[in-house]
Amino acid sequence: MNAPVLLDVQGLTVAFDGKPVVHRLDLQVRAGEKLALVGESGSGKTVSALSLLRLVPGAEVEGRAWLRDAGDAGAQGQGRDLLSLSERELRGVRGQDIAVIFQEPMTALNPLYPVGDQIAEVVELKQGLGKAEAWQRAVQLLADTGIPEPERRARAFPHQLSGGQRQRAVIAMALAGEPRLLLADEPTTALDVTVRQQILDLLAQLQQRIGMAVLLITHDLNLVRRFADRVAVMEHGRLVEQGPVAEVFAAPRHPYTRKLLDSVPERDVVAPAPSGQPPILLGRRLVVRYPVPLGGLKGWFRKGRFDAVKGVDLELAPGRTLGVIGESGSGKSTLALAALGLLRPDEGELRIDGRGWQYVQKADRPLRRVMQVVFQDPFSSLSPRMTVEALVGEGLTVHAPHLGPEERRERVRAVLADVGLTEAQFPGLLSRYPHEFSGGQRQRLAIARALIVEPRLLVLDEPTSALDVTIQKQVLQLLQRLQREHGLAYLLITHDVQVIRAMAHDVIVMKDGEVVERGPVDEVLARPQHPYTRTLLAAA
Repeated sequence: MNAPVLLDVQGLTVAFDGKPVVHRLDLQVRAGEKLALVGESGSGKTVSALSLLRLVPGAEVEGRAWLRDAGDAGAQGQGRDLLSLSERELRGVRGQDIAVIFQEPMTALNPLYPVGDQIAEVVELKQGLGKAEAWQRAVQLLADTGIPEPERRARAFPHQLSGGQRQRAVIAMALAGEPRLLLADEPTTALDVTVRQQILDLLAQLQQRIGMAVLLITHDLNLVRRFADRVAVMEHGRLVEQGPVAEVFAAPRHPYTRKLLDSVPERDVVAPAPSGQPPILLGRRLVVRYPVPLGGLKGWFRKGRFDAVKGVDLELAPGRTLGVIGESGSGKSTLALAALGLLRPDEGELRIDGRGWQYVQKADRPLRRVMQVVFQDPFSSLSPRMTVEALVGEGLTVHAPHLGPEERRERVRAVLADVGLTEAQFPGLLSRYPHEFSGGQRQRLAIARALIVEPRLLVLDEPTSALDVTIQKQVLQLLQRLQREHGLAYLLITHDVQVIRAMAHDVIVMKDGEVVERGPVDEVLARPQHPYTRTLLAAA
């Protein structure tokens, strides 16, 4: 690429309390270029990017970061050093020259204002438009990011949107100032595979129209392969390899790059022999409805309804994995909540181990022991105020109250060892708190917490989507081993085709609350019959 250098980072060092976490990083981003900054959690990629705009509290930043002004051409003029600008000068850069897409949309959006107002505010500030024009521009930006009914969604508050829709609203806000450089921190993590492609296409179109460069921060190597021109790999705060994507992926030179590229989920599951036992999970003609407000005067007197799950059948035998795949809004999470007894189906029959939910706490307690759940984000599902011993052993206080403290502690140690966490690795393990562990280790704690009561069925709700590729592979291998050793059945909820391919025996594909395709995983993935399934596979 012969385009001029837009951002030239020289010797960037970032430290906290005198301890460096980024070591003399040199990086260049050219105008109109798509550069991916890749590495696992803790590699320093996000800290490096956000430190350029001094958005990391408490960071001690050294080095130079030259941003070439819009009128500069060729090699003349270094532009402005971002790291030497005052806070007032940086405000003119943020959102106008450089915009940021943050990873977690619920923290990036103000919960007290409709998303359209928040986007329009940026348009007013950065483009100088009036309120009416800014509002129309905000609606158009939402439409550009693929949100259906953008006029209605613009008037919605963040909590009224799905996770993918919130992330698209954040992307629309970042693009409102038409920046020359976009720092995209895991911009598609919360999005479905088909919507990811829409966002990538949108960013590519903006590059062609306004010459915008993108610095993509991600651990998704498939995303890098399909989107970026160049890739830079970081490990422990150091840049270990960089170059054109095709060259680096075809012939990686550094061992860490090879490790990342080799971290593809591998299938290691065994189909159990038919046992003649009844299904551990059985659903027939399940319908789940949500009330929704109606517009106008009629909304004062009655509610509308939205069918989130429409006449779904499912069956899961002991020791097998049933994958449920679909985009946001397809009904897969609602189906999981119904299976867990957290939502009562409006129609149909649902049985766990031959019994139905009574929706009475005491009566349902035996079924709670049969069926446990592992959530997507272990940091939010584990109480930060409870020790490992209290977190993992909590289920025993309910389901095995006869155990004494020492026996309960021994069971906690045993199940922690089963998921790969021992006192030898982590001295004082039982008295530690969740924040003292990495993301993958916290997910192991969440799995141990579910296993402590010896369930027969686990609901896995996107169990690896928040993890790095290498950690994702480790957690999937752990789940595969636990299934073989304990005969567990898994109801696996995900939008990741690779995870389905590695873990599932059977799969159902959901769209708009309905099952559009089902069957053995090899058949469905190799010879998809429904156009929607083919679209999902092509996007993955």
